[in-house]
Amino acid sequence: MALELFDSKTQTVREFVSLKPHQVSMYVCGPTVQSAPHLGHLRSALVYDLLRRWFEASGYAVTMVRNVTDIDDKVLVNAEAAKRNWKEFALEVEDTFNDAYSALGLLEPTHSPHATEHIADMIALVESLISKGHAYQAQDGSANVFFDTSSWPNYGSLTNQKPENMEGESEVSFGKRNVNDFALFKAHKSDEPESAAWQTPWGLARPGWHIECSAMAKHFLGNAFDIHGGGLDLRFPHHENELAQSSANGDAFANYWLHNALVTIEGQKMSKSLGNGISVAALLEVGSWSAIRYWLSSAQYRSNLDYSANSLRDAQSALDRIGGFVRRAKLITSVTSTEFPEDFVLAMNADLNIPAAIAVIHECVRSGNTALDAQDMESLNRYLAQVVAMVDVLGLTFEQPKELSAELTAKIEGLIELRAEAKLNKDFAKADQIRATLTDFGVTLEDLPNQTIWSING
Repeated sequence: MALELFDSKTQTVREFVSLKPHQVSMYVCGPTVQSAPHLGHLRSALVYDLLRRWFEASGYAVTMVRNVTDIDDKVLVNAEAAKRNWKEFALEVEDTFNDAYSALGLLEPTHSPHATEHIADMIALVESLISKGHAYQAQDGSANVFFDTSSWPNYGSLTNQKPENMEGESEVSFGKRNVNDFALFKAHKSDEPESAAWQTPWGLARPGWHIECSAMAKHFLGNAFDIHGGGLDLRFPHHENELAQSSANGDAFANYWLHNALVTIEGQKMSKSLGNGISVAALLEVGSWSAIRYWLSSAQYRSNLDYSANSLRDAQSALDRIGGFVRRAKLITSVTSTEFPEDFVLAMNADLNIPAAIAVIHECVRSGNTALDAQDMESLNRYLAQVVAMVDVLGLTFEQPKELSAELTAKIEGLIELRAEAKLNKDFAKADQIRATLTDFGVTLEDLPNQTIWSING
């Protein structure tokens, strides 16, 4: 079965066929560095990391671009509120995103462009749009430049909306012809830092949000590329406007559009107005990064993911079951091959159905534990190899067992030897008493046909 993906533009599941054989080009909308990352940011970034990993495991060379929006209305507003230089503020916020991405185990993108690094590309694209009759300088003579939505008959094709039913940009923009026209460049305002504006053919201005991504995607991936991804909340107006301006410029732009669903908190949409946002710092008070990655992977990317107080605890328990099997199996055998079960491949190729893929992991763990108990080495080796391969491609990790002193290790192993002697002498009461003592130490025992293996809880 070939990989199939749900294309948001056509609203259909389509077989993935790359523009260039054995190569994949992806543009993913990264963070606007206005405030620290939350659960929604992490989920979106992880979805495309998982997709990239599966492409690479399937033999594709992937070029992945994830941008940084470091100039934006909210960046300037929040920097001013914090009484900070906006550039320093944006860099510090970006660092918090990068730290979170790294801790979550995301692969580094091939390119991570900043909007402020590509102003020249944006000016060139806007000049091209003006020359083609799809953009205009504000009628009031300011440096505002707008995309003329009435000039592009396909405007609304991404979200299947008619212009008269669309909600225009909320900000008041003088010199705009139509309510749906959107800003390509915004004239410098007297109350904004001079460093937050650039000299353009139309005057001192800074770029609008949408033109940034179109210009950066074109710079790194050319006129046409395979996949454009981002959160569902970006589909309109951001991605709709990107598609309009790039298509109007004559660029084929993205061949597939992917959008991940949102994170909810106990059934409610996560939002600042409701005061129910979950920060990264708050998450880490509850669970580990490995548990966060597992939980964020636990719903199909097009389904909302609901967070509750038990989410990370349950995720950690599931990871512990997988990790426990891997550790026990590696005590008596080693991984000699890398292979994916057929059901895992089918799940991953079915629009990146990670929950179904995780279910295959747990099935293999159960079968592997049965093989381990029966000392069926052939089956054990196969299941261990499959679990390790699946865990690796999903980027899942396990918490390291606690470091024990040599003295405590010797004490535990001495008690295990005494228990073995008691069982050999059929003194089962003494054996049970020793097990209870070890349990009090936080030690879990597992009796195999020819040995007892142990681990520390937590």
